Amino acid sequence: MSLFPRCATPGSDGAQGRRAHCEAHSGWSRSRHRVVAVIGTLCALSACTDPVSLPPEAGMGRSPTLPPPTSALLPTVHIAPAQAWPAGTQPVPMNGLRVTALATGLDHPRWLLVLPNGDVLVAESNAPPKPDDANGIKGWVMKRVMKSAGAGVPSANRITLLRDADGDGIAETRTTFAADLNSPFGMALVGNALYVANTDAVLRFDYTPGQTSLVGPGTRLIDLPAGPINHHWTKNLIASPDGSKLYVTVGSNSNVAESGMTAEAGRAAIWEVDRLTGTHRVFASGLRNPNGLSWQPDTGALWTVVNERDELGNDLVPDYLTSVKDSAFYGWPYSYFGQNVDVRAQPPRPDLVAQAVAPDYALGSHVAPLGMAFATSPALVPALASGAYVGEHGSWNRKPRSGYKVVFVPFANGQPVGLPVDVLTGFVSPDGKAWGRPVGVAVDPRGALLVADDVGNTVWRVTGTPGP
Repeated sequence: MSLFPRCATPGSDGAQGRRAHCEAHSGWSRSRHRVVAVIGTLCALSACTDPVSLPPEAGMGRSPTLPPPTSALLPTVHIAPAQAWPAGTQPVPMNGLRVTALATGLDHPRWLLVLPNGDVLVAESNAPPKPDDANGIKGWVMKRVMKSAGAGVPSANRITLLRDADGDGIAETRTTFAADLNSPFGMALVGNALYVANTDAVLRFDYTPGQTSLVGPGTRLIDLPAGPINHHWTKNLIASPDGSKLYVTVGSNSNVAESGMTAEAGRAAIWEVDRLTGTHRVFASGLRNPNGLSWQPDTGALWTVVNERDELGNDLVPDYLTSVKDSAFYGWPYSYFGQNVDVRAQPPRPDLVAQAVAPDYALGSHVAPLGMAFATSPALVPALASGAYVGEHGSWNRKPRSGYKVVFVPFANGQPVGLPVDVLTGFVSPDGKAWGRPVGVAVDPRGALLVADDVGNTVWRVTGTPGP
């Protein structure tokens, strides 16, 4: 039965049928508002009935605490409604750093690529149409929640080039680098070829250093899973150090395979793609929603950040940062953080659970890590010399909120150590509005940290504070 039933259609019963039709039609608006009010109340209640039992730090580090899972009629919904940065406000950097705007007035900037000449490419993008995603009452609620969080605007479907020719930290040149794309996200440059990950395909463009726009629609290298559900639509990519392969992230089509595993074909995985032929294989699987990709400078290993599953409680499941092992299975949907079974995934697969690899490092529950980039020299400050920057887009399924900041995970001997360090905070107002939400992060040739803020429509630039 539909949540909002259609008006009755007059049939052969004449006036009585027409009267019923009119009554149903006139009652539509009242019924809809009543249902909206009920759902709002349920969402508010659900946000109050799942108390946090652990401090956020318990879900961080190499050995996070994993409490028993909890469930409710409706999940905890506690998101920061999107609101533009008030005049004169900006994120708050850690001591010893300062932040300025490289560019403002963008249209939902999601991802960044710094070119060798210092030009910055910004993917201005949002979700494509997904007519079959999140149907039913719960789906209707979640669409409203995501819209409130700033994710409901149409996709600009373009890449913009920013150029700071005079080196003052402000881009004085802004051009449309590529247009008419399909929810673009990841970008990678290999020699004279620029690769762009649309939501449904990887495209190849010819690129000449210094050019401010691409020519032509690009050549399709390989199709990517998309379709009418396309739950996790963002597709990122990175080139191998020798340039022969591309590694492409493909998120799951659901929270925990509630649409069946047929809908998950090729998903929850990182693909390895031959850059010249487009042939591919699944490099690693069981990764619910991987996004950021980067090569660890000391070991040369591929690392990623992953959004884990929701609706198991405020303190489950920690999102994570991990090295990506060839042919490894990381548990989704059957288990989490190794071999902790998720009974919601049916039918169970104890054979796969037995193979599940535990990730290297927990970032905290529901922080929604998206961007990830390793620090380069020169360091902003000595404490940020070795490790990974992570852009945490922020929670919707936790009270109090988590994420909504950029953190730094220190590394020693090629492995994460200690707890994350806050680098850029202040994205949520004192009254709970999201002035901004960090997504992609990158490091420019001068060592500055760049942060794409898709709610604030800004690319922020973080540098060290000048000495005396």
